[in-house]
Amino acid sequence: TSAPLPRPGGLAARAQAAPAAGYLAGLNPEQRQAVEATDGPVLVLAGAGTGKTRVLTTRIAHLIATNRAFPSQILSVTFTNKAAREMKERVSHLVGAVAEGMPWLGTFHSISAKILRRHAELLDLRSDFTILDTDDQIRLMKQVIQAEGIDEKRWPARMLSGFIDSWKNRGLTPKEVAPGEAAVFANGKGGKLYAAYQDRLKTLNAVDFGDLLLHCLTLFREHADVLSVYHERFRYILVDEYQDTNTAQYMWLRLLAQRPPGVPQNVCCVGDDDQSIYGWRGAEVDNILRFEKDFPGAKVIKLERNYRSTEHILGAAGHLIAHNEGRLGKTLFTDRVDPNDDKVVVHAAWDSEEEARAVGEEIEQLQRNKHPLNNMAILVRASFQMREFE
Repeated sequence: TSAPLPRPGGLAARAQAAPAAGYLAGLNPEQRQAVEATDGPVLVLAGAGTGKTRVLTTRIAHLIATNRAFPSQILSVTFTNKAAREMKERVSHLVGAVAEGMPWLGTFHSISAKILRRHAELLDLRSDFTILDTDDQIRLMKQVIQAEGIDEKRWPARMLSGFIDSWKNRGLTPKEVAPGEAAVFANGKGGKLYAAYQDRLKTLNAVDFGDLLLHCLTLFREHADVLSVYHERFRYILVDEYQDTNTAQYMWLRLLAQRPPGVPQNVCCVGDDDQSIYGWRGAEVDNILRFEKDFPGAKVIKLERNYRSTEHILGAAGHLIAHNEGRLGKTLFTDRVDPNDDKVVVHAAWDSEEEARAVGEEIEQLQRNKHPLNNMAILVRASFQMREFE
């Protein structure tokens, strides 16, 4: 793993833009700019319904088709396995079977697991380590709590699991958890229990989900030679849903994206500062807001042409989101002309029963006007809200 990878031959001479008649055809000007801005750091602010996935997949196809990188030299990070599969299928459709040679297209965790299995011995693990599921984690934490003589009814394992998961999302090892934070569990024993839990995991040759990133951070920080291997390997880095990255994912990316002075940092992050909804699981919208500070000279490209919604919906949504404080700012618009573009209706109800009755009457009216029930949907925030509707 320490030998440098071969580089695509004659890149400077051969990296010419592919003809627009091919995979670039059909892109709007902003999308094409995001695809062709290959060198240096790029932040693509992609509003809802603006063709974000198409930009990402076409950008990968462009890097391969113009010989800027072999498929094995592209790191493309997504948040779900489903998104990774869809991306690989789309790239294959654009450039053919060569996309099957993309071993580094996947989630943060799946890519981290692959890296860890290659270097497990440096972290006192064997390469065949087990990844524990939530139930096994809780079971192990119960053992750790009991061994410390703590009342598990008063300090349940699930509570400890939440704290440890939070610390791992922030990239904190047991030694790095501040005493004040450790005090939140079992009268100051949180840090000690975290350390004992990690020791038990190593004894079992096991890791949990949070360890996949945390151990990678340790590996990269303590073994510069290993990190340099991946600097050499990953000529281009692409990240999807960047607004949903937590601190550990952010640090992981920074370590992989950093390059010596004079070497381009070819990192492209795609996200939407207006769509960050995962703060409850550690997501930091500040990661996307400070991209230009992290990567000086970064090019920021805004995708604002929406293909999903009508003008009135975009207008209402845009005026609401404009009041957000932490945002870089963009205004979505559409070229669609819809003569039946109804305005958004806001209905204030006295209680949930009145709300359900009003919606029911609206449905009956639509049905009388020959609109089939199959074409109607009721969206609620929580399942208990459906009772009145039912």
